Amino acid sequence: MCGIVGLNFKPKVDISVLLDNLHNRGPDNRSSYCVNNNIFGHTRLSIIDLDKEANQPMVFDDIVLVFNGEIYNYKNLINDENLFMKTSSDSEVIIRLYQKYGNGFLNKLNGAFAFCIYDIKKDLYFCARDRYGKKPLYFYFDSGNFVFSSLIQPIIKVLNKVPELNKIALSQYLQFFTPLEDNTFYKGIKKLTPSSYIVLYKGQLEIKKYYKIKTKKTIFDNNIAIKRIEEILFNAIEARLVGDVEVGSLLSGGVDSSLISAMYSKMAPHAINTFSIGYDCYNKYSELSYAKTVASHIKSQHHEVILNRQNFIDSFENILKSMEEPHGDPSSIALDYLCSYINKQGIKTVLSGEGSDELFLGYSNYKKFYNFYQFKDSLTSFQKEFMQNNLSSSLAKENKESEYIKRILNDEPIYNGFGEVFTYNQKKQLFKKAPTFKIDKPKTDPIDWMSYIDIKIWLGNVLLSKVDKIAMDNSVETRNPFLDYNLVNLAFKIDNNLKMGNDTKYLLKQIAKKYIPNQIVNRTKKGFNTPYNEWLHIEFKDKLLSTVLEANAHHNLFDEVYIKYLYTQSTNNKLKQHFYLLYNFSIWYLKNYT
Repeated sequence: MCGIVGLNFKPKVDISVLLDNLHNRGPDNRSSYCVNNNIFGHTRLSIIDLDKEANQPMVFDDIVLVFNGEIYNYKNLINDENLFMKTSSDSEVIIRLYQKYGNGFLNKLNGAFAFCIYDIKKDLYFCARDRYGKKPLYFYFDSGNFVFSSLIQPIIKVLNKVPELNKIALSQYLQFFTPLEDNTFYKGIKKLTPSSYIVLYKGQLEIKKYYKIKTKKTIFDNNIAIKRIEEILFNAIEARLVGDVEVGSLLSGGVDSSLISAMYSKMAPHAINTFSIGYDCYNKYSELSYAKTVASHIKSQHHEVILNRQNFIDSFENILKSMEEPHGDPSSIALDYLCSYINKQGIKTVLSGEGSDELFLGYSNYKKFYNFYQFKDSLTSFQKEFMQNNLSSSLAKENKESEYIKRILNDEPIYNGFGEVFTYNQKKQLFKKAPTFKIDKPKTDPIDWMSYIDIKIWLGNVLLSKVDKIAMDNSVETRNPFLDYNLVNLAFKIDNNLKMGNDTKYLLKQIAKKYIPNQIVNRTKKGFNTPYNEWLHIEFKDKLLSTVLEANAHHNLFDEVYIKYLYTQSTNNKLKQHFYLLYNFSIWYLKNYT
């Protein structure tokens, strides 16, 4: 919806410069407000209550608010909480709830949000982020000076220098596509973790969690589970149609986006707009035929976008700027091109299917790793010792399966997340001295653990940050019905054997059969893949390697022999993700530190 920025001291740079960085996130209005050397800025993408009275910073009764996102249940909150309102906006609801409950209202909100409240009388900052990380919030705090923003660049502008490289963030990125927890690539600049809030009062900054996923099982009947999922998903889609602008729908042709689009089409009084992307030449990556089948079935106004190599290269340059720091998902380039097209069609908001795979076990990896957990449980102490003593040479092979066996024998977490790229062993080979960091302790049940850690890492850090930054850089907001907290809470109440079933997304597919063709429900999952490796090698050839080596000559973190090995593998379409991560980081490093 918007871009926000604020600080509690007078910077050397003018607030207008900071708002320039946030322009694409909110091209419809930009405003600032200053009180007692506390400065707040806001750029608006008008979606709910288009009237200028809903512009921000919003100030009522000595409360200042800058807010990015949407509160989908704001009308219910107005009625249920008997709130006195001067506008028709969801923004004002946050102020009124703060006045009523202090910082104890966050679990009442159903939405995607990052906001900051400044209580003028108390000289207190209260900042919060939504449960799963749909909207970003970065901050810097040192010697009492506090800066926050939707993006990193405004903070760097305030600091008037590029902070040192955070090597822990680099190590996390190479393993998981992106930095984890509160890390960014810049030392001192942090991101507020999902489902958390900040209170800054009398020079003391405190961060607390307000929401945790609970895994107690209460649903053991197939029909009850299906009925509840369908009801909540339908309500979640309906809630995300709130606003005063048209809502479109991303349609890949997979089960998730197809089901959302089909349900949406049943609510809409007219044909909905659906959007898909494909690639010229590389048909094995394209899902356009599946999307067209669904679009025809639901009678949507369907838009196909074709990405070619030149489009890809042009968008690749855009991504380096819009993502602000290295991000390992190459599908971001296709998303950027698609969102640019959506913007040109005059659509500001689209529904998207993120969250379904993590909640309803849509990745085939889940079954594979569940077998590893069962194997671990079947081993006697003698068998573990025997394997450790006699299979060391076999386990030294560079493949992920041997890595997982080693984790079993060393009592390490087997599953660290869907998007894990560099294994521990590979990072040891790459780094001259590998930075270390802690991984969360697994929950007892492996199904709950895999779902939970993917919501936290793969979804919360990788997918949602990618989608938000790229879509908003094109002035398009995405909404995620599967991440309605009511649906997330429900999914973790369902018995895991029931959820696992005999197929990926077993429960969801039984619902989908009512809405979309069986050929879509039963198709093999492809994922949002692109011919990024082929196109990069055709376009840049050996310059890919020379770029990585040039950056390494400056930072001297990696082993040059291993870099060349990964490059050679990538020319044969092997370990291509590994080399892409290095290349992406190297371009960013050269731009920022040389």
